Amino acid sequence: MMEKTVKRGTRTGFTTGACSAAAARAAVLGLVNGAVPETVESVLPNGDVVSFVVHDGRCDEGNAHAMVIKDAGDDPDCTDKAHLTADVRLLRDQAGAVLLQGGFGVGTVTMPGLGLDVGGPAINPVPRRNIEENVRAVATDVLLDAGIEVTISVPQGLEMAKKTLNARLGILGGISILGTSGIVKPYSTSAYRASVVQGVQVAATVGRNKGEGQGNSIVVLTTGGRTEQFAMNERPELAAACFVQMGDFLRYALDTAVAEGLQEVVIGGMVGKLTKIAQGETITHANRADVDTGLLAELAASIGAPADECAAIAANVTARFAAERMEALGLLNEFHTALAEKVVSTLMAPDRYAGKFHLHVLVCDFDGRKIAEARSSERRE
Repeated sequence: MMEKTVKRGTRTGFTTGACSAAAARAAVLGLVNGAVPETVESVLPNGDVVSFVVHDGRCDEGNAHAMVIKDAGDDPDCTDKAHLTADVRLLRDQAGAVLLQGGFGVGTVTMPGLGLDVGGPAINPVPRRNIEENVRAVATDVLLDAGIEVTISVPQGLEMAKKTLNARLGILGGISILGTSGIVKPYSTSAYRASVVQGVQVAATVGRNKGEGQGNSIVVLTTGGRTEQFAMNERPELAAACFVQMGDFLRYALDTAVAEGLQEVVIGGMVGKLTKIAQGETITHANRADVDTGLLAELAASIGAPADECAAIAANVTARFAAERMEALGLLNEFHTALAEKVVSTLMAPDRYAGKFHLHVLVCDFDGRKIAEARSSERRE
C-alpha cells in the first residue's frame, strides 16, 4: 500500500500490461482452486512482486473471469481506472499451450511498423511474455493435461482509445496493452520534470566529488528503463548516479547539464524518440509532435535505400516501420548510424548546444542491443 506521506505528483502506478497479467493470474487461480482470489500477487516484468485487488471474480468448470482496475499513479494517463479484464478457458486438446487473445476494447493492429502482427491484438511483446509467465507460474499442473486461452478485454477501451494516437498508428477498436517494467512513472508531471533536473544535478555532483575518476563530469540520459539498462551495459565504468531517465524531457536535462558545467552528455535511445530529437523536438511526448517520417525517408535515401522503400517510409506514420524496412534491406546499422549523426548535428547546431558539451549518442534496437552510435567533435571549453 502506498504511504500517505508520498507527495502529490510523484506517485507511481501500474501499466495496462501489469494489470492484465495480474487479472490473468487471478483468473487462472480460479481455474486451479475453484475460486478467484480477492487479491493476487503478480510478478511485474521488472521482477517486482506486487499485490493487486481483484474484482468481479467468478469461475465455473473450465472457465474463469477476473478484473483489475488500473491505477496510473500521478501520471495523467487516459487509461487510468481502466478495467483490465481476463477471461480464461481450458483447451482440452492443447496440453501445455498458453494462447493470448484480444477481446473488446483491446485494439487490433492494422498497419506494419509496431513490431506486432497485422490483424492481431495490440498487446506489446513485454506484456505478452509477462502475462504468459504469470499464467504458467500458477498453472503448472493444469498445463500437463490442457492448454489455457487468455482473452484480455477493456470495457472502456473503445472510448479511451479516442484520447490516444492509436488510430493514426493503425490500432483500431481499442487501447494498447503496454509497459516494459510494469511501473508507470509520472513522466508528464511537473514533479517528474523536477526529478529529471535533480538527477542531472546529482550526476554533476558525482563528477565533482570524484574529480578525474569514475563518473567525472558526465551524465547519461535515457528515455526509460530498457534504454537505461542498455546504456549501463555500454558504459559500465560509470556510477549509477550518472544515469538519468529523462523520459520526454530532454530540454530540461540538457539545459541543466549546461548549467552544471558537465563536459559530456550521452543519450541512449531507440528509433522513435531519437527521430523526435533529430527533427528538433526537445520535449518528445507522443502528444507533442508527430514522428517526421519524411526525415527518416531522407536518411534512408542518404544510405542508398531504393526510392520505393523511401516513399513507403515517408507514407507511414511510425519510426519503427522505417527501422524494419531498413533491416529487411540489410541497412539497419547504416540507417541508425545516420539517425544518430542527425541527432548530433541537430543538438549541436550553433543555436542550440554547440560548444557546450561533448555529445555521444547510443542507439539500441527494441531488444536493447546496440546497433549504432555517433559522437560530436566538440568539447566544452
